[in-house]
Amino acid sequence: MTENQVNDLAGQIQQLLLPKGSPSCDWCCIGVRNRMAVGVGGDFFDFIPTNDGCQMVMLGDVTGHNVAASVVMALLYGYIHRSIEEACSPLDVVRRVNSFLKKFGERGEVYDHLFSSTLFFGIIVPDTLQMHYVNAAQPLPLVRRDGSLIELEASAPLIGFFDLEDDIVKTFNFQADDRFFLYTDGVTELADSQGEMFGTQRLKERLQKDRGDHQQFLDNLFTSLRHFKGSASLQDDCTGIVVDFHGANSEK
Repeated sequence: MTENQVNDLAGQIQQLLLPKGSPSCDWCCIGVRNRMAVGVGGDFFDFIPTNDGCQMVMLGDVTGHNVAASVVMALLYGYIHRSIEEACSPLDVVRRVNSFLKKFGERGEVYDHLFSSTLFFGIIVPDTLQMHYVNAAQPLPLVRRDGSLIELEASAPLIGFFDLEDDIVKTFNFQADDRFFLYTDGVTELADSQGEMFGTQRLKERLQKDRGDHQQFLDNLFTSLRHFKGSASLQDDCTGIVVDFHGANSEK
């Protein structure tokens, strides 16, 4: 098989793993947009309702953006799903995933750097709109509230290399009409033909000014990224997740 054929096959398998749509909730709307740099890559995401009625949201970025990254991404993605079935605590899940990656990395010195990833893992309680989360080296998520922006702090290092402390779980209380935006660094580090990056400031301006719904926002953002990039090639995977909050779950 040629390299292009391998990439195409890996890309098809990878797309089977990722969710085809967003969950339907009465208390929020969730949208996602993903573009891989070479058809396959290391970005992964999901939205899974938990057994106790909460909503899990995760976004991660495995080191690299080629077939090797897609293989590690598939391993990691499956392991996270298995971990969620056994424990839905952000601390427990992220610690298990970190240990999982570290064991692979310890097997050899040549490829150990491939078994690492950023990861945002959050659990949202619909009744209170409270979220408990771990942000392991992901770009700082943004919350738009009444025209201002709030950055959610990072709480842990890149997973796959270090032991994790007990205090890596953070809490944030959303309000009705908040817009929550998660993204991978491929969005802000996207560069034009002159090497200038799209950057965090342009992203923040787009988030503050855009008044469309969650899908329109993603359409407008990725159109802006495409126009900014121009003829330059895409160097990294780009993923964005939007959660628009309507209010506490009225059915409970």
